[in-house]
Amino acid sequence: MSNWKQLQITEDTSIAEAIKVIDEGSARIALVVNADGRLLGTATDGDIRRGLIRKVPLEASIGEVMNPAPITIQQSTPREVALKLFQDNDLLQLPVVDDAGRLIGLESYRAMLAPPKRDNWVFLMAGGFGKRLRPLTDTCPKPMLKLGGKPILELILERFIAAGFHKFYISVHYLAPVIKDYFGDGSKWGIIISYIEEDEPLGTAGALSLLPTVSEHPLIIMNGDLLTHINFSDLIRQHGGQDEELTVCVREYDYQVPFGVVETENDRVVSIIEKPVQSFFVNAGIYVLSSNVINSLERGQYCDMPDLIRQRVNHGGKVGVFPIHEYWLDIGRLDDFERAQTEFTLRTS
Repeated sequence: MSNWKQLQITEDTSIAEAIKVIDEGSARIALVVNADGRLLGTATDGDIRRGLIRKVPLEASIGEVMNPAPITIQQSTPREVALKLFQDNDLLQLPVVDDAGRLIGLESYRAMLAPPKRDNWVFLMAGGFGKRLRPLTDTCPKPMLKLGGKPILELILERFIAAGFHKFYISVHYLAPVIKDYFGDGSKWGIIISYIEEDEPLGTAGALSLLPTVSEHPLIIMNGDLLTHINFSDLIRQHGGQDEELTVCVREYDYQVPFGVVETENDRVVSIIEKPVQSFFVNAGIYVLSSNVINSLERGQYCDMPDLIRQRVNHGGKVGVFPIHEYWLDIGRLDDFERAQTEFTLRTS
């Protein structure tokens, strides 16, 4: 909590003044310290209320009603341990102290529950023509088609933001002003948006070669016409944990052969399987790339992601897979869009 220093008071501060500090700080707590900054206690609305019930006057010092033995944590306290302290003791804040008991911060339960802020850039591909969705895309880019009153691309952004991501590139080409005018610099969502403009389509990987800088953090790249509930934090964690240079998200796809399949040996039938189901992993249009992969692209040259993947595999690169079991829908055709309209309503009602 950034304003914790404004919540500090001394032991002889009056209860009335402590109430003012609590109200102005909007944290529902005051932190009682001595001249050396050592934490002596805390005062909350509940502490003051109990004091008033005991007829302690508002002119009395906060030391008469404060909690002299508050639960505290240190900067090194693991997040899981701190969360358990919050939950087991029904607390909203925990003072952070050093080894000498000096106050060095204040952690809030709400902030700790929020996802950690991630410095990985997210690259959303939104430059395609959406030809298979015409006439809907004659005047509207496919990622700007609306579901539940919001563009598909906005729904994608919101999923990333909820996971702690705040830096985005959006590649644009077809009807680029429609996308840029709607999202601007991202400040409406409290994020950063930069645009990669393709003078001509460069493929699903080629636009990455136009990045002004390449971050040391792995980059997530995703098609701008996907709906998914994938856990992006788990995706980044697996990519880094297995030291992969490229991770491909995959989705299991089952195909039922509509006929009986005859297996033969030489000129004899050895078995017949009626309408068997075959399972495959298909490309889900979401990837994580490390910086060396992006740097390997030739600036302004056309390159599709499958070609880049084959190239890295042929050169002995570590290319991993991340199976998606969560909801996933590629909106490539009109019937996909109609299906998305129904499923979106069901999942948000």
